[in-house]
Amino acid sequence: MKIGLIGLPKGGKTTLFNLLTGANVATSRYDTGRAELHTGVARVPDPRVDRLSGMFKPKKTTFATFEVVDLAGIAKGERSGLDTKEFRDADALLHVVRAFDDPALPGPDPRRDISDLETELILADLEVIERRLERLEASIKKRRTDAEVKEQEILRRLQGELEAERALRVVDISADDAKVIRGFTFLSQKPILHCVNLDEAAVADGERVVERFGLEAVAARPHTRVGWVSAVIEAEISQLSGEEQTAFLADLGLREPALRRLLQDCYALLGLVSFFTVGEDEVRAWPIPRGTRAQDAAGTVHSDIARGFIRAEVNTYDELITVEGSFADLRARGQLRLEGKDYVVRDGEVCHFRFNVAK
Repeated sequence: MKIGLIGLPKGGKTTLFNLLTGANVATSRYDTGRAELHTGVARVPDPRVDRLSGMFKPKKTTFATFEVVDLAGIAKGERSGLDTKEFRDADALLHVVRAFDDPALPGPDPRRDISDLETELILADLEVIERRLERLEASIKKRRTDAEVKEQEILRRLQGELEAERALRVVDISADDAKVIRGFTFLSQKPILHCVNLDEAAVADGERVVERFGLEAVAARPHTRVGWVSAVIEAEISQLSGEEQTAFLADLGLREPALRRLLQDCYALLGLVSFFTVGEDEVRAWPIPRGTRAQDAAGTVHSDIARGFIRAEVNTYDELITVEGSFADLRARGQLRLEGKDYVVRDGEVCHFRFNVAK
């Protein structure tokens, strides 16, 4: 799964990319409007993984991850970079919104910047639709087919929505129509997290970011979240550990680094949940889309396990913690369930897959 990192220039986007992925991309790397991008992998913090790892003491501990694609800043009216394939393939968008003063820029206005960015996404999608409708019209004149007529009808409806300045993520699109347009990877249809990048002085009031900047209407939109971070502060926090970090957070009035919450918000925005596998060799969180069947979840571990799937042995994280990692105690309590291939794996479940692959 992939998050596309996007924003207007000088909003702190690349700084946040470095924090999310542990990369060291220079913030001056990108010039406005260039289609250049950088990719990295973000690890999702999960205290459950930490607890399980401490309990089983495995040789290896693996957290859930997702890919992050950092696109050059998109200035108003300059959206050529939005056609970059790697970016359009993102499953969701993370929009970094400036809320700090910069002497080289006008005063920060998150609501304005969110509106400007959404407009660029809408216009980019309109251009895609207009190009496709031109080709469809010519094709239908030569040889009319039901499939192309249906596609034309759907695209014209969506064109009207976009011309009315409505992002496609708020438009009701049937499952059948969604299949027809899936290949277009419309940007305004993707779930989006608007992350307000605060200055140090505003960090303690971060939880009120929606009210402070008048973003209530934005936060209420379908498939939309509003979060916050201070990239500058998070960079300082990342250099500290142990008691130093705890003391620094306490001085700021924070319980934990905001970056952890942001990563978890991104994970949720992608529609992902985690199940766990545990043992002496490895404790691992496996990301899967919410609603995944047990056999498909097994396939994330290895394709052979899915192919030879027999049953999934399942228990909850809380149940395992209660018995301090003893599966024998879970069996004695009747808390190890055997589930079939169509069982929907839920967030936080510990799974052991029984399988048999014939030679």
